[in-house]
Amino acid sequence: HTGGAVNLTSLRAAIEKWLHRQWQRRGVWAWAMAPLALLFGLILKIRALRFKKLLYPHDQINIPILVVGNIYIGGTGKTPVVIALVKQLSALGWQPGVISRGYGTDIGDQPLLGQGSVDAKQFGDEPALITHETGVPIAVHPNRHQACLDLITQFPHINLIISDDGLQHLRLPRDIELVVQDARGTGNGWLLPAGPLREPVSRLSTVHAVLTRIDEAPLNAKKQSALLAVTHHSATNLRKTSISLQICRFRHLLSGQTQEPASFVSFVHTLSVTAVAGIANPQRFFASLQKAGIPLAQALALPDHFSFDHSPFASLSADVILLTGKDAIKCKALIDDRLWVAEVDMTFADPEFLPWLNHQLQAKASRLSPD
Repeated sequence: HTGGAVNLTSLRAAIEKWLHRQWQRRGVWAWAMAPLALLFGLILKIRALRFKKLLYPHDQINIPILVVGNIYIGGTGKTPVVIALVKQLSALGWQPGVISRGYGTDIGDQPLLGQGSVDAKQFGDEPALITHETGVPIAVHPNRHQACLDLITQFPHINLIISDDGLQHLRLPRDIELVVQDARGTGNGWLLPAGPLREPVSRLSTVHAVLTRIDEAPLNAKKQSALLAVTHHSATNLRKTSISLQICRFRHLLSGQTQEPASFVSFVHTLSVTAVAGIANPQRFFASLQKAGIPLAQALALPDHFSFDHSPFASLSADVILLTGKDAIKCKALIDDRLWVAEVDMTFADPEFLPWLNHQLQAKASRLSPD
């Protein structure tokens, strides 16, 4: 039964990988899907006009809302950015709360609220990871506006809301929009299903900042400048910076013992190491481990948001199994002494980015303040 489940998930992961490959070029798949992409674009326009008429204001929400999103479907690294922003803005004196949709969970009518240690199956893997890493309050619900209201009621001390995703959630009022992209940029530049985009490339000219992840395969200067140069660059005040995620330590899941990367490399050099990832871009995780000097005997890619209801580790003969933080949050109940978590830190290439963001948020807060 478990073997069949793993085979099915491997098939799904392979299909996802194939689709992302098609979305990097305007080939047979893209042209065949182009009529559907045009229809999707039309639906987006109608939806935007409808919400413009409804206009959801900041009613009852008198603190700034910062949205961290993407226009490329799937994972571009929003959650690590949210975690880094929560930590760094907290250090500047902000008291943030986070809202999220809670992908793959059945939330019910009312938002789920929690802080610190929450059940990943109830809240979703990304919300559980965010509050575990930062300790800040979190509210999870598909209706992000309601999540904001409940979060403020339950935790009245918060003075900033950060939305993990939600760029396309038009009901949510927002003061600052940050878009996270990776080395894939905007792919072939087309909307779903012909391309990977949830909104047109022109949407990038309306946000406040674009953060580009450059921590995977080293990019040449031309590719970097192409990624950082946003198409339809009509917004002169658009801020662009690159970000990078580096493995900072390895944590043993059962004992909590940690090791610095150099000592961990020494520890595993005679052992058989397998990496397992149920994230949107598993290859990125595998590449980061190899870059850190970890010799991988095997790499198992699982679909994004893989549940880990059944252990996929039983059939693995590895001495050490490495996980991402997002997967590890769902594996606490799996008593397996071989499990280690690769923990990461995120840095902004532009040292002025955080001071700029802090200034923008302060300006918004003073305008929203009821005093």
